[in-house]
Amino acid sequence: MPIKILMPALSPTMTEGTLASWQKKEGDEVNAGDVIAEIETDKATMEVEAVDEGVMGRILVAEGTEGVPVNEVIALLLEDGEDAAALDTAASADTPPPSSGNGSAPVSGNGAAAPDTAPAAAPAAAQAPAPQAAKASTDSGGRIFASPLARRLAQEAGLDLAQITGSGPNGRIVKSDVLAAKSGGAKPAPAAAPRAAAAPVAAGAGPDARQLADAYGIPYTEAPNSNVRKVIARRLTEAKQTVPHFYLTVDCQIDALLAARKQMNDSAPEGVKLSVNDLVIKAAALALRKVPAANASWTDSAILLYDRVDVAVAVATDGGLITPIIKDTANKGLAEISAEMKDLAARARAGKLKPEEFQGGTFSVSNLGMFGIKDFGAIINPPQGCILAVGAGAQQPVVRDGALAVATVMSCTLSVDHRVVDGA
Repeated sequence: MPIKILMPALSPTMTEGTLASWQKKEGDEVNAGDVIAEIETDKATMEVEAVDEGVMGRILVAEGTEGVPVNEVIALLLEDGEDAAALDTAASADTPPPSSGNGSAPVSGNGAAAPDTAPAAAPAAAQAPAPQAAKASTDSGGRIFASPLARRLAQEAGLDLAQITGSGPNGRIVKSDVLAAKSGGAKPAPAAAPRAAAAPVAAGAGPDARQLADAYGIPYTEAPNSNVRKVIARRLTEAKQTVPHFYLTVDCQIDALLAARKQMNDSAPEGVKLSVNDLVIKAAALALRKVPAANASWTDSAILLYDRVDVAVAVATDGGLITPIIKDTANKGLAEISAEMKDLAARARAGKLKPEEFQGGTFSVSNLGMFGIKDFGAIINPPQGCILAVGAGAQQPVVRDGALAVATVMSCTLSVDHRVVDGA
């Protein structure tokens, strides 16, 4: 029986992903370790490697398909000597809905799956042979199987999902099916649920931005939210709603730091150039070692005090913010921190970080000084207890020994989870 390749869970927070591209075509030979696809997760675009050998028999999820649930079958792999006729049997085999969590082949860490050995229970909806142009697949309760994106597009277009033929695994409706239905004249959704019948607005909630723009004729262009952007929005909202932030700001005179940086760069080997941010990261790590109570996280049963300092550093990418981690920062030298930070930042912008390189961390640093920002309060990155926001260094008047002088001053603001760290 052909081997089922499933949508892998490439991070602990991933529930669905976008199939960015296939690196193998139908008919291509596949060896263990070959990259077969690229998946856009909730944080980055990652390569999926095969663990089995064979021939790519059938691709079930097209490139660019969004909202593919974890553990959904995305392709079938023919084993050595297996006939292509077996693909039809495997593709039409009755399997439970992906959301049930049962009946799927075990997924390896790189996304390929072992063949099913136990027969899957036939859903009630499959009691009779499906017609050639079968409409959307449903479960015993009448729920239509469709990706979240397909549901949204159908609702916006006023289309009835029950009248759309699903081309995804087990008749699941995907984005391309809805787009085809729009151009092909599928039946509209029942009049009982028109698109304009918006749900009542909760007390205190603002109006929908699209509705306002449409109502007042404000022109706009829609930029679809990527998985990364959706996760950022969800996590930041949770952080501000559930974490009691307070903020502590200090102005640091950094002339001595800048002089030390120049001296180190002048004597450094070729290719090594320290930034102010490298020095801030190291200083933060040493401060956390000196004040270990701030290197901590809140849980309902206990405060976790970390024995190691892992500093996450905010990096801006085209898809949104990501925080790659320099592990065991306090025990690394400045040159090592600088080289590691450059490598992590470059791969973050290219979407090539591994999950363990951006998930975790015990403390975060966010530096907007290079953009001329004087000071700001950053949002805590749960479950961490603190984040340090670093502003631009600028020359300004200061008082020294009762006399005016000029110094380079940099403002730093610590955002703190008051459940973990006290103000003093």
